[in-house]
Amino acid sequence: MFTSPGPQAATLCGLAAIVLWSTIVGLIRGVSEHFGAIGGAALIYTVGALLLLPLLGRPRLRGFPRIYLVLGSILFVAYELCLSLSLGFAHNRAQAIELSILNYLWPCFTIVFAILLNGQKARWPIIPGIALALAGITWVISGDQEISLQRILGNVQSNPLSYGLAFSGAVIWGLYCSATKRYADGRNGVVLFFMLVAATLWVKYAFSAQPALSFNLPASLELLGAAAAMAFGYALWNVGLLRGNLTLMASASYFTPVLSALFAMAWLDTQLTSAFWQGVAMVTGGSLLCWLATRETAAH
Repeated sequence: MFTSPGPQAATLCGLAAIVLWSTIVGLIRGVSEHFGAIGGAALIYTVGALLLLPLLGRPRLRGFPRIYLVLGSILFVAYELCLSLSLGFAHNRAQAIELSILNYLWPCFTIVFAILLNGQKARWPIIPGIALALAGITWVISGDQEISLQRILGNVQSNPLSYGLAFSGAVIWGLYCSATKRYADGRNGVVLFFMLVAATLWVKYAFSAQPALSFNLPASLELLGAAAAMAFGYALWNVGLLRGNLTLMASASYFTPVLSALFAMAWLDTQLTSAFWQGVAMVTGGSLLCWLATRETAAH
């Protein structure tokens, strides 16, 4: 279905993927409130896999590099579990949005791992970029109160599971991006990976004290929206990667935290503090600095 668009159409596909991904935080949290953290996540990836099959086709594993299948599967499944469960186990909606910004440290980690593992060259802005992004996270976690290590640790200790999952997810996705670039050989295993995530979550659901799944029309529509945003986002992004303007797509992707927070705030009817938005701006600016550090090197 998505195999032969021109460069401009492919770039639009990539930009549309960014918009779709920006809705995921609010939708995942909404689904988890209806079906539970584990059951809701399992449903999202199950429906997402069913939607991806006609778009990308059944995964044909014979042509995949073995190391990509093993390493990519482990990292993708681990990341998606961290993302969905960190949002589902958040104490409230505001905390879920806050945790999503912690997850958006992944662009910085992607570049760090590209330097360490793939030999990516970078110039000096990488250092202030990482520092600015980390400072933005501390700003978000501190809220409108005075920033102090004790206060930050206190906020994290109020829900160490969700904060730990969100931070781990950012690290894992950075590793996944670097591993994919190095080992995937142009292959796209996202359909297989979605199936593995769904299967893992259903196993966890079966052995967890989770409430029985109860369906109604609003919850089902929100589930379909979350799964479609996930599935179509990955499908459209793949088209953009193959044929679109990667520079424009990469630049736009760094504003995902802003779009995501805006959508989640509206969808979940949650007020966010001025300190939160300042922190989001710092994370976005830090990620852009990191990206520019590598772009400058490529241009020389």
